[in-house]
Amino acid sequence: MIRSLAFIAALALAAPAAAQDQSLADVRSELADLSAQLQSLRSELVASGAQGMQAAGGSSALERMDTMEASLMRLTSRTEELQNRIDRVVKDGTNRIGDLEFRLCEATPGCDIGSVGQTPTLGGESSGASVASAPAAAAPSASSNAPALAMNEQADFDRAKGVLAQGDFQGAADLFSAFAQSYPGGPLTGEAMYLRGEALEKTGDTGSAARAYLDAFSAAPEGTFAPDSLFKLGTSLANLGQTVEACATLREVGARFPNAAATSSAQGAMQSLACQ
Repeated sequence: MIRSLAFIAALALAAPAAAQDQSLADVRSELADLSAQLQSLRSELVASGAQGMQAAGGSSALERMDTMEASLMRLTSRTEELQNRIDRVVKDGTNRIGDLEFRLCEATPGCDIGSVGQTPTLGGESSGASVASAPAAAAPSASSNAPALAMNEQADFDRAKGVLAQGDFQGAADLFSAFAQSYPGGPLTGEAMYLRGEALEKTGDTGSAARAYLDAFSAAPEGTFAPDSLFKLGTSLANLGQTVEACATLREVGARFPNAAATSSAQGAMQSLACQ
């Protein structure tokens, strides 16, 4: 009995640390299991009578159980609060991206509003826990800790970059688009989507460039290229005459990525646009 009680106490104290490597659903499930075990121990202790109570440490055993139960309730309540907050952020972010897609289509000649489909949930099925900074002028290459490259992935990426360096911007945009479709979720895909936006921007197709930057940000809203993609989206919206939306987007750069180099560029762009 005493060993079981100590085991549950250790698990309850370790729960916050373990949560760092688990989803909130996993944490809530474990907290529910711990609560059920604690209730079972309480019933076992009460049923053991005075002798069992004395062996467990007397009336203080029940007091310790009450303390642990209260801690479990606080942890459970906290995980529910976090889940609700995350759900609100994801919903709000998804709605904002959907609105930007609609407005981009309105501002792009020849775009069919009916072709704007349902916006995928922000971040997809999962999103990273950390935010990485990236310079605004030249986005860095993929991290050495990134997943292994698929066969021909590096060669296809280098070929698209080579075409971009040669000044064939439309050709490069097409190659980067094909690359993103061929290697979805790959370690170089975020950079490819970002560079596609730059290539389209140099062709003068600002509307398509803005959509490319939006796609790059939506695919990885906390990835390495997210700050620059968001900044470029804001400046593209400004060039399309969507000043209000541009200011809102540029403001998000600093709010989401305060330490990124793109934040300084976004602040300068906001000053130029006289954003309120």
